[in-house]
Amino acid sequence: MPVVQALKPAAEAGPPIAAAEADVVALPLKRPSLAERCGPVFSAASARVVPPLIVLALLLVVWELLCAQAGSRLPPPSKVLTDTWDFIVDPFYDNGGIDKGAFWHIARSLSRVAVGFALAAVVGIALGVLVGQSTWAMRGLDPIFQVLRTIPPLAWLPLSLAGFRDAQPSAIFVIFITSIWPVIINTSVGVRQIPQDYRNVAAVIRLSWYEFFWKITLPATVPYIFTGLRIGVGLSWLAIVAAEMLIGGVGIGFFIWDAWNSSRISDIIVALTYIGLVGFLLDRLIAALGHVVSRGTSAS
Repeated sequence: MPVVQALKPAAEAGPPIAAAEADVVALPLKRPSLAERCGPVFSAASARVVPPLIVLALLLVVWELLCAQAGSRLPPPSKVLTDTWDFIVDPFYDNGGIDKGAFWHIARSLSRVAVGFALAAVVGIALGVLVGQSTWAMRGLDPIFQVLRTIPPLAWLPLSLAGFRDAQPSAIFVIFITSIWPVIINTSVGVRQIPQDYRNVAAVIRLSWYEFFWKITLPATVPYIFTGLRIGVGLSWLAIVAAEMLIGGVGIGFFIWDAWNSSRISDIIVALTYIGLVGFLLDRLIAALGHVVSRGTSAS
């Protein structure tokens, strides 16, 4: 065949000449630009930040339109900013007594919250584990807890003042007694949700109560514990602001009460803004801590 005849001379001529090896040249990779790398980050941030800013701007516009009219009892945002500009831009001034900047009032309130909430967290987790583990403890203590948790925070203040005879421990007690209940309830629920298989394995390998707590109970209940802590820290911040209105001294709650007595409505509005922002940051802090401790299983 013509094709075979055409191939014969090539085959008889000997082995084919080896092709020359080609040098491999590494082409430079194009690095993504800064805009390409930061684009997704900015997009995600914009999706979270822009909508609240738009809503806030709309609320400020509505507030300005409603309160800028003659005869309005509340100041518009423009007047609030004018009246409190010095207070906003200089939060660290200290003229002695209760004449202090916003930083010192908030810091004093936070110090009280830190002590009271820390005590509530320790005692609440311990009682929650006890109530969750023991049926007898749950039957004996749970009805009492359900009754006590319905008492308003300020109702405890006269009793604490009568017992401690001092404003500082009284405020800490009000924080403690207000924030402990969600910690107890959520911790006990988490303990009761531990799978029975975990308990069976612990019984087989004969874990002590101490080992069972650290290796099984605590890791399994961390998401529940931090849910209770997030609720508790919010209640703590609410309680201290209300308590400070009555106990006096330095604190954001007493600052609001003093501003009311002096008819400084703009100062009250700024203080309320600070309270909301600090409360939000406290909640985010506990949520972030829970996310780290629970390795992402706790809601943030």
